[in-house]
Amino acid sequence: RRVLLLGEGNFSFAAALCGARATHVVATCYESEEEAAGRGGAARSIRRLRDSGAEVVFSVDCTKLKEHFSPGEREFDRIYFNFPHCGRKAGVVKNRQLLGRFFHSCAEVLAQEGEVHVALCNGQGGTPADQPRREWHNSWQIVAVAAGAGFILSHVHPFQAETIHGYKCTGYRSQDKSFSVEGALNHIFTRSTAPPCFTPVSCETQLGSQKVSFQVPQVLVDKMNRGFLEGNSSHPVRTIKEKLSAGLSQAFPVQHISSCLPLLHQGRPSGVCHSSLFWITLSPGEAPSTEEVPQALPNTVLFPHFGQDTDKNVQEGCPVPKQFYLRPSLLPHAQAIIKNKAFPPGTLQVLSGPVFRKCRITPHSMPVFHELLVVLAVSRGTEESCVQMLVDNIKTTVNSLHQGVSGAKPSISLQEATSFGTELNDFAAFEWQLGGIQHFLCVGTEPEPSGSCVGVIRTAPDELKSCELVVVSASLNLDLLAMLLCGISDWRMLWTWDRRFLSQFPEGELRLFKSFSLYPPSYVHDVSFWVPDGEEFDEVAFHTLARKVSGETVISIELRDNFQQPGTGRRSLCYRVTFQSCDRALSCWEAAEMQLRFREEIQQQLGVTLR
Repeated sequence: RRVLLLGEGNFSFAAALCGARATHVVATCYESEEEAAGRGGAARSIRRLRDSGAEVVFSVDCTKLKEHFSPGEREFDRIYFNFPHCGRKAGVVKNRQLLGRFFHSCAEVLAQEGEVHVALCNGQGGTPADQPRREWHNSWQIVAVAAGAGFILSHVHPFQAETIHGYKCTGYRSQDKSFSVEGALNHIFTRSTAPPCFTPVSCETQLGSQKVSFQVPQVLVDKMNRGFLEGNSSHPVRTIKEKLSAGLSQAFPVQHISSCLPLLHQGRPSGVCHSSLFWITLSPGEAPSTEEVPQALPNTVLFPHFGQDTDKNVQEGCPVPKQFYLRPSLLPHAQAIIKNKAFPPGTLQVLSGPVFRKCRITPHSMPVFHELLVVLAVSRGTEESCVQMLVDNIKTTVNSLHQGVSGAKPSISLQEATSFGTELNDFAAFEWQLGGIQHFLCVGTEPEPSGSCVGVIRTAPDELKSCELVVVSASLNLDLLAMLLCGISDWRMLWTWDRRFLSQFPEGELRLFKSFSLYPPSYVHDVSFWVPDGEEFDEVAFHTLARKVSGETVISIELRDNFQQPGTGRRSLCYRVTFQSCDRALSCWEAAEMQLRFREEIQQQLGVTLR
């Protein structure tokens, strides 16, 4: 392991490390050898380093590391910079600039899986780990500065000088004087994954008897065909799906629908807000004929609202307009099974896959998630007991999973749809539009013991012209369940490309998630504009454009002002947009560029007039 130490004052820290096994130490300082040797104890430490086989290099500028090491010597596994400072009475701005140039220099000599350790005095870093914490403008803002060079803060812990044998800090105001390191912190940075490259992506799917391709909406480019539910996946959503299915199989005969479910539906569903759907245009020349495409959302009892008056042309027997959208639910596929009479009563049909819904930006609102849908035909009069058996089984599995992860027992409740007291989350609100809901399934964990809706239960007479059967279905949001069970606070982390996420769940084992990106910086921008006269402002489209231009780095959008101009009646809106990434480095200039593109997009796509 190659270790590089920068800015050594008296080389006492380097001397303490030089005895470590399988470690090659390269200790450096900014001063010349003559200047450095004049510090108290430095000459003795330098001799010890050289005697142990370590390299000692002088006059090394930490902002130009590439110039000091040849290409074959640049792969350092760890870089230490203890208590960096510009010298004398330099203020916070100069020291931030020093850190910025230092991190950019580190990026050129650090191994891909390497670490950068920076020790700072109490309060300097500007993170919540500092106690007491300085005001942001008066700190070195180390996490934001490192983000500009592509680094994220992965660990922070006390700098325990007393445990480092022979260590003595020096260099107070560029003098051979010590300084207080009480409360000092060691910040450990690692490389971030690269920003996503959103090149246009085409996707192929089965539509009727024909395979068609379409261009994936930009906001979903990095979320298509991820294979989280595939057999070789160790992703938490697959683990939860498998555990739930195994639990259900102990109470019911289970049949898994393993055929490839179409990604696209056709038509214009009623009862569902059309701005919540991802509308798709097929690649030129690929739209199938009307006869080849069954209506994916017929007038069915499973969806009392979804598709009742799909289109006036359908009712009159006219050709259906070729309008397609990404599936927002797996319910239509369950209905197709019923229509094909491939639905043995008493057998639980299990379907799973990603579904797509436009929604507002919040940490728990996701434009794509994995749905687990179970459907069961039971004898009329037994539906309530079957619902209870189904829910009890799900409760038992979720309880077991959560206790295995955290040792605590979650609160799981079944709430009547008519008496659901708390505000619906986006998942529940969309399911409510589909209709037919009898119960909401809520799971509560600390710090939200009141519960979040993760599933819905429906009951309805079936389509088989039978007066004896009733269809019971349960739809579960596997992504929300994974977040609650594994302590994941932001849905975006489930879709990260950083391998450190899945490495925490070896062979599908569920564990409490530990973030590898601590205290990510956030950047706030406001945007205000005039709304076109006489038009209702589509806030979901506004949020979707923010997702698109930012690559999901907008964490919140808040309406700050709604102003109507006297006399003209013109309406102006002002929103506060907060940029923050949960898994990769995001710099202030990246956020500023995204804000500029966002302003251009809303002007072009929504027809607003910027202020």
